Amino acid sequence: MKITALETFSVAPRWLFLAVRTDEGITGWGEPVVEGRSATVAAAVEELSDYLAGQDPFRIEDHWQVLTKGGFYRGGPILSSAVAGIDQALWDIKGKALGVPVHELLGGAVRDRMRTYSWIAGDEPGEVAEHALERLQQGFDAVKMNAAGKLRALESKAELDLLVGRVAAVREAIGDQADIAIDFHGRLSPALAREACRLLEPLHPLFVEEPIVPELTADFGRICAATTVPIATGERLYSRWDFRDLLGSGIAVAQPDLSHAGGISEVRRIAAMAEAYGVSLAPHCPLGPIAFAASLQIDFASPNALIQETSLGIHYNTGADLLDYLVDASVFDFRDSHLARPTGAGLGIEVDEAAVRKAAEVGQRWRNPVWRNADGSLTEW
Repeated sequence: MKITALETFSVAPRWLFLAVRTDEGITGWGEPVVEGRSATVAAAVEELSDYLAGQDPFRIEDHWQVLTKGGFYRGGPILSSAVAGIDQALWDIKGKALGVPVHELLGGAVRDRMRTYSWIAGDEPGEVAEHALERLQQGFDAVKMNAAGKLRALESKAELDLLVGRVAAVREAIGDQADIAIDFHGRLSPALAREACRLLEPLHPLFVEEPIVPELTADFGRICAATTVPIATGERLYSRWDFRDLLGSGIAVAQPDLSHAGGISEVRRIAAMAEAYGVSLAPHCPLGPIAFAASLQIDFASPNALIQETSLGIHYNTGADLLDYLVDASVFDFRDSHLARPTGAGLGIEVDEAAVRKAAEVGQRWRNPVWRNADGSLTEW
């Protein structure tokens, strides 16, 4: 079997899909995207296709090594995301050719069901309690929320009271049996992170996600030491080398993204590294069905997988949602906040290529907001 072509599709709401074709008629699908930079990643995929054309798709690890290390300049979100989507597609091809799910090729399933969580509200949190109740009625027993909008390096008591109050409202609405994860999107300074986490301790969040930006990763040790709240991070880290020093800092949950951190091959290694430090795995995935399917293959093969993010109904999904590009959406049949082990070959999904092609005719140019404080200075979104 030989790779014959790579084709990318930019589709709503903010996704980039990749089809890798072979001379035996098997097509593998991947999702190589940096949200807001999809055209740049598509260009990187096109450049990497020069090497892949004519290659044996089964040699996944060798291709991963060449694509990530064969160029003098390496790493970063664009290249790592391009490789991630290619890697997903190659695993999809191999699984389809052999007639087994990818997780069988990774050693087999370690669980029968995978717990998932869903988002509530949006970038600027509001009406979170009502939205949380809706998610519970849909069958989810865990939700994630932004607890704050724009923040300064140090905040007033009033702003901190609002932050804690939003989380308290959700806790009161859903009770103590369901879980709340809190995403800060890197909006806190290290000092503010220590203060905010201390104030949130009585509400027992499942975890606090990305309190600080990845450039400040060295500060996670101090943050973790200052609170009993489990700390999660990793969506903007792109390799096992990025995670190497972080895993010993005291974080509770590693969150590599299957579309950013080198795909199935690399996230499998990150998961194993995390296990050695007693760190759980919760793949980041506010993306489309291919990235979600790839995440699940890792979850079912990783003993330390804790919970899986899903973008179903997330506020970013305008124009299309998680299930819209699938021939059979029942493969993602959420029951009691869990998904059953996927049994289909490869990634376990069938992409509706006709729907993808039609959507790609329109395309997308999603950009993240640019936020400014009241004084006009740039602040983290």
